[in-house]
Amino acid sequence: MTAPLLEARDLARHYRLPGGYLSERGVVRALDGVSFTLQQGRTLAIVGESGSGKSTLARQVTMVETPTSGELLLDGRDVARATRAERRRLRPQVQMVFQNPYASLNPRRTVGALLEEPLAIQRRGSRDERRSAALAMLSKVGLRAEHYRRYPHMFSGGQRQRIAVARALMLNPRLVVADEPISALDVSTQAQVLNLLADLQQEFNVAYLFIAHNLQVVRLIADDVVVMYLGKAVEQGSKEAIFENPQHPYTKALLASTPSVHRRRRDSTSSQPANAIDAAPCIGHDRGPSS
Repeated sequence: MTAPLLEARDLARHYRLPGGYLSERGVVRALDGVSFTLQQGRTLAIVGESGSGKSTLARQVTMVETPTSGELLLDGRDVARATRAERRRLRPQVQMVFQNPYASLNPRRTVGALLEEPLAIQRRGSRDERRSAALAMLSKVGLRAEHYRRYPHMFSGGQRQRIAVARALMLNPRLVVADEPISALDVSTQAQVLNLLADLQQEFNVAYLFIAHNLQVVRLIADDVVVMYLGKAVEQGSKEAIFENPQHPYTKALLASTPSVHRRRRDSTSSQPANAIDAAPCIGHDRGPSS
């Protein structure tokens, strides 16, 4: 089996609350010993309720933050301990598509300028070459050449998210982190964007770290799934194993809370978001991730 593109080993990210410097009671364990692998060209879905650590994990993978402990290997290189120069070289390989297409695009710049910006920052190609690359990418995401000179406010939410996807792929990354990329879109548009992501993955052989709370979406797009709860990966495995034979009580509760996916009454999830402050003792009875 080939080496994974991305591998997390006991990845942790802890934050201290004001006034908690002298006590472990003031620690938020946003990530608490998470391990997983992601192969090139595959989709790993990270699922869990609010406060489970999904967005914190995204910040680690995109190198916005550094972990408190553990290892995060991108193509065999530990980005957590990389030098500033090494990080600069690695960052183009990991791009992100954000949740809200209305907030993630600069309204003062044309679509062409937004797409060419990553290439300009990385000093790739001449001005004409960058323009040609932007026009080609617009075509790949289902937009037309005349959209090149328009501004984000002239587009619908689905079109804006297509532009965001195009921008993420301009540097030909090996990994795209998609943080709830369709949750801000209407239902009729969600399927179109999901199909687009699947087509682009096939064409570019890009890996997706797909963060979601909608299990119907996860079932459609994921190859493998990691279930997060209070900063821990309580279960992980193939999509088929997670949906057809869940092992952890929390996974079963998530599936039961989505009747169209798993026809059972919601039984054990709380209506309130989980609290990650000093949560490790609360879930010490878990058997840990299943393979």
